[in-house]
Amino acid sequence: MKSRTTEIQRPQLADVADRAGVSLATVDRVINRRKGVKDRTRRHILDVARDMGFLSAEDAELYGAVRPLNVTVLLPAGTNPYLRLLGARVKGRIGQSGVNDPFLRCFFIESFNAAALVKALHKNADWSDGIIFFAIEHPEVRDAAAEIAASGTRLVTIVSDLGNSPEVSHLGLDNRAVGRTAGLLIGRLAKTTTGSVALVAGSRHYRAHSEREAGFLSILDEMFPDLRVVGMREGHDDAAENYRHALDLFEQVPDLVGIYNVGGSSGGITRAICERQREELVFIGHGLTPDTRRAMLDGTVDAIFDLDPDTLIDRAIQLLSLPVCRPRPLKLDIYFRENLP
Repeated sequence: MKSRTTEIQRPQLADVADRAGVSLATVDRVINRRKGVKDRTRRHILDVARDMGFLSAEDAELYGAVRPLNVTVLLPAGTNPYLRLLGARVKGRIGQSGVNDPFLRCFFIESFNAAALVKALHKNADWSDGIIFFAIEHPEVRDAAAEIAASGTRLVTIVSDLGNSPEVSHLGLDNRAVGRTAGLLIGRLAKTTTGSVALVAGSRHYRAHSEREAGFLSILDEMFPDLRVVGMREGHDDAAENYRHALDLFEQVPDLVGIYNVGGSSGGITRAICERQREELVFIGHGLTPDTRRAMLDGTVDAIFDLDPDTLIDRAIQLLSLPVCRPRPLKLDIYFRENLP
C-alpha cells in the first residue's frame, strides 16, 4: 500500500504541463483523450508523463497508440421502449469495448425539446470526434449542427434527420415508403373497405414521423379512398398519452377500423385496445421490444416495423469515418406473429 507521503508526492497534471512546456488544458485533453491536440504534442506530453511517473510505461504506450474516435450518442428520454433498448445496447458496448474501439458515451436528453438538444450538442462537441443523435427539425438545431460541423465534429442523425443540412450525415429508413407500407397493410387487413383509420405520432417535429404520415395518406388516397383518415394525434412517444388518445378515439370515432402508431410506446394503445375489447382493430406500430412482442403473440398488434438497433449503431459509427453523407436507407424489418425472431 502506498504511503500518504508517496501519494502527496505523486506528480499532478500541473506538474506534467510545467515540465512539458504546455498549458494545463492541453495536458488535460491528452489524458482525457479529447480531440484538438497535434499528434507530436500528444506524444511529447505522454513521454513527459511517463518519465515523471504520472503514467506507467504500459499506460503511456496505450495512450500513445492511434487514438480511437470519441463518439457521443444523444437519445431522447422518456418511456419509448425502443429508445431505451437502443440506449442499453450503446451502454453495453461501452463496457465491452476493446483498445481500438471508439470511446462511446451515451446520454438521454429531454424529448421533443429543441433547446435541450442544442445545449447537449454544444456541450459534447468539444470532447467528441463525432455525435450521433435523433434530430428535431428546428431552426436552432440546424444552426447548431452547422456550427459544430464547421468546427470539425462529424454529425450523424439516426432515424429522423434535419432535411436540407448537407454537412450532417443521416442514417435511417425511407420513411415515406414506411408510411405507405403501413397504409397498404391496414387497407388490406381491415375487415371492411369503409370506415376510419387513425394515426398517432410522437411529434411532427420529428421529420421521420411527418414523412411516415405523408406516405400513409398518399397510399390511402390512391388505393383505399373509402377509408377516412382521422387527423394525426401527437402522443410524444409516451405510453400514458397514447393510452388517452386511444380511449378518445374509441369514444369519438365509432367506425374506427385501424390505428397506425407512427412513433413509439405502443404499449399505451395496446392497453386501451385490451381494456375496451377492440381486438378487431388493425394495429400497426414500430419497434420490436418485449411489450410489442407480447402484444403480437396475443393478437393485439398485427404488425411491427423494426430497425435493428445493433445494425443502426454499427452503421452510424462507421458513417462517422466515411465521406458519404447520404448512404442508402436501411432495411425495414416487418414482423408478424408468425415470423417473430
